[in-house]
Amino acid sequence: MVATAFLSGLFGMAGGLILIGVLLAILPLPSAMVLHAITQMASNGWRALLWRAHIRWRPVGVYLIGCALALALWSLTRYVPDKPMALLLLGVTPFMARLMPRSIKPNPDSLWQGTFYGSICMGLMLMTGVSGPLMDTYFLGGNYDRRETVATKATCQVASHLTKLIYFGGIIDQAASLDPALAAVAVAASMLGTSLARRILEAMSDQQFRTWANRIITTVASYYVLYAGWLLFAQNTALAQ
Repeated sequence: MVATAFLSGLFGMAGGLILIGVLLAILPLPSAMVLHAITQMASNGWRALLWRAHIRWRPVGVYLIGCALALALWSLTRYVPDKPMALLLLGVTPFMARLMPRSIKPNPDSLWQGTFYGSICMGLMLMTGVSGPLMDTYFLGGNYDRRETVATKATCQVASHLTKLIYFGGIIDQAASLDPALAAVAVAASMLGTSLARRILEAMSDQQFRTWANRIITTVASYYVLYAGWLLFAQNTALAQ
């Protein structure tokens, strides 16, 4: 948790994507979602506080509208995917965002795009635990420097993970299965990792930030596509036997 919070603190992304994969491997999906929500609220909240002077509030406000719409819809369906489907969705979303026509490339300053991406990201969050790859691609499409990108995305993520906690901890009712001591350790680890990354982020250039962020997103997303494919293959093989 310290390592993934450090990675997120450095690039504003990727840490949560890696962490949910680890949690899905060792916990039932709803319990993994609740623990991940608590961890990421602490990590992103602390990161937003550290970089509060660089938050762009207009994209945050518009994004929250999309989150509210998605929560209302998913509260009616209460759909919870299995692990292979969750991992597959995690992997394919960044590639789908990159294949969008240039005329509708991500723009965090756009009113309609903010609402659209907020809805899609929140729906993805409730299915897979994270919306990182898609949200990362969305914010990297803007003309923000590395501090503004990290701070604004962190603020949006606090709201996203709070919504996820409400969904899985209240609507789906899985909070009781989470050990409070584990949750406390997760919060402390997330804050530590985020704090350790601050000085390195200050030393990076914006070009280095964007280059490495895109490389990390591509690598992690590709791994999840392959891992989901393997799980689906194993399931089909077991059914055939």
